[in-house]
Amino acid sequence: MWNYIARRLLQMIPIVIGVSIIIFLIINLVPGNFIDAKAQTSHMSQEQIQHLKDLYGINDPIHVKYVKWISGAVHGDFGDSFTHQKPVSKVISTFVWNSFLIAIIAFILELLIAIPIGIISATHQYSKTDYFFTVIALIGISLPSFFLGLVLIKVFAVDLKWLPLAGLDTPGTSFAGIQFLLDRLKHVILPSLVLAFLSIGQLMRYTRTSVLEIIKQDYIRTARAKGLSEKVVVYKHALRNALIPVVTYIGISLPSLFAGAIITESIFGIPGIGKIALDAVTKRDYPLLMGFSMFVAVLTLLGNLLSDILYAVVDPRVKLK
Repeated sequence: MWNYIARRLLQMIPIVIGVSIIIFLIINLVPGNFIDAKAQTSHMSQEQIQHLKDLYGINDPIHVKYVKWISGAVHGDFGDSFTHQKPVSKVISTFVWNSFLIAIIAFILELLIAIPIGIISATHQYSKTDYFFTVIALIGISLPSFFLGLVLIKVFAVDLKWLPLAGLDTPGTSFAGIQFLLDRLKHVILPSLVLAFLSIGQLMRYTRTSVLEIIKQDYIRTARAKGLSEKVVVYKHALRNALIPVVTYIGISLPSLFAGAIITESIFGIPGIGKIALDAVTKRDYPLLMGFSMFVAVLTLLGNLLSDILYAVVDPRVKLK
């Protein structure tokens, strides 16, 4: 397995280089830059504008800019963020964990709810229970995140006043220890519920379809013919093979755990990496945007590798060679 992982990591190198070229070209072909945008809102002379462009390398040829950027990126230096006045790597490491906290809670809720519901729907195909969960799943897939977020804010934060309106911490407080954790938990409940509800439907449908396909196999009929209980047949013999598509979903979910949820974070005022990336687009903070894009690209490749490894764990017929 270790040889397979090492080989896959080596194969990722040309892919990462190709992705970096595409990201760099696309972002640098966008008209305008941070200096020009700032000059429109401040009184700077043409000489000052040109000096800042030379200082940040904006006037360099595109191939020179790419060589400088990729040379620093190899060592973890993606340049400095224009808006935050800090290294891009430091900005990402500061805000990414806020997004991860919300995403991992939502992801755990999603797994704990969607997989059992998918199994129940498959084992009770075309029943009222199946139709009920299917409708709920379709609602979750179709419902816009901003609408659900605003509804939850209206009900639980404005009307009932059970949970905070926005942010990650209560303003004017300096909690520590358990009080800090409880306060942070109260602030992440609503955004985590939004993300979980919107994803449960998709994973539930994956699970239902996979279980339906497996329980129609010959070896499942043989297990039933031997007199095994339905619970043993489903959860011991069918579930493991049925989890293979779910494993794929878990692997591709890795980038979303760290990439942030732009709309949800904006609605709830969460200082996460998704909201920061959106601000980078509007403010033309291209170094931060390129660093964030490369971060997500690498996570996507690692997620695919994780899926392949989990295949072998779930299904012994799959060999990593």
